[in-house]
Amino acid sequence: MTDTLLIPLHVSYIQKLGESKDELAYHLTTHLRLNAVYWGLTALCVMGHKDALDREEMIEFVMSCWDNEAGGFGAHPDHDAHLLSTLSAIQILVMQDALDRLDVDRVVKFILSLQQPSGVFTGDAYGEIDTRFLYCGVSALSLLGKLHLLDLDKTVSYIERCRNFDGGFGSCVGAESHAAQVFVCVGALAILDRLDIIDQETLAWWLCERQLPNGGLNGRPEKLEDVCYSFWVLSSLAILKKVSWIDSDKLTAFILSAQDFELGGIADRPGDMVDVFHTLFGVAGLSLLGYKGLVDLDPVYCMPASTIEKMGLRKDWKALDRQI
Repeated sequence: MTDTLLIPLHVSYIQKLGESKDELAYHLTTHLRLNAVYWGLTALCVMGHKDALDREEMIEFVMSCWDNEAGGFGAHPDHDAHLLSTLSAIQILVMQDALDRLDVDRVVKFILSLQQPSGVFTGDAYGEIDTRFLYCGVSALSLLGKLHLLDLDKTVSYIERCRNFDGGFGSCVGAESHAAQVFVCVGALAILDRLDIIDQETLAWWLCERQLPNGGLNGRPEKLEDVCYSFWVLSSLAILKKVSWIDSDKLTAFILSAQDFELGGIADRPGDMVDVFHTLFGVAGLSLLGYKGLVDLDPVYCMPASTIEKMGLRKDWKALDRQI
């Protein structure tokens, strides 16, 4: 047990992920590969070690996932284009200052083609709808400077229809509130400058009630704590300027207790297997809490705040309600 974020170990853990190509788990997770590259790179950026992975090799991999027929990116070479992996590709290229490699017009056409008459987005050509995909579309268009091409009223209207009595949001109209879905809806509304439709006090109370006695956060009532909600919950609280409504010391201790103290990486909870997904969102949560030594994270885009500020997209989020 330690009360310190083991940055060198986590950097080493992320670096070694690409060396496991002979392991079965590596091949069973190809559907997450491009997302995993984004998770790893963002974690490294927040820890101040952006150059720990080879830039050119990363960019080449991203471009190898381009689905030329659809105009978007798949999760792995020869995979169908999907909004989740398309957003990850854009985020990686932005962080690596390589957006010039992108055929922006074709990517924008792909993204806009997935918005439905209701305002929600499908993830790909096969029709699954989810507010996650709506956020991906809004975030991607914003990063590309093409948000003006989106039907803003239709988009906001769908999010508003997903709002529940507890102030939260679900994956679609009528679905129960979930912390991750709250983030995607609040994040999209923040980008669209429509936070006015949120019942902010009620939602903030629902979010702070996600903290359990051990300090960890869960995604909905009666569920176990999970490190990833350190971002999903905190990001929304940061946007609403309510980070101080939770016990940051207890949450910090919980995140740090989920580290692998020998090999690096962060798990969903102490004692479980680490992965790059929870490593990013544990580090991201600590950044939003103001943990010393970490780069400031933008809660809307889940990218370094300096990157978002450089693009002229940085808002005045007062995330650091209390310093650690």
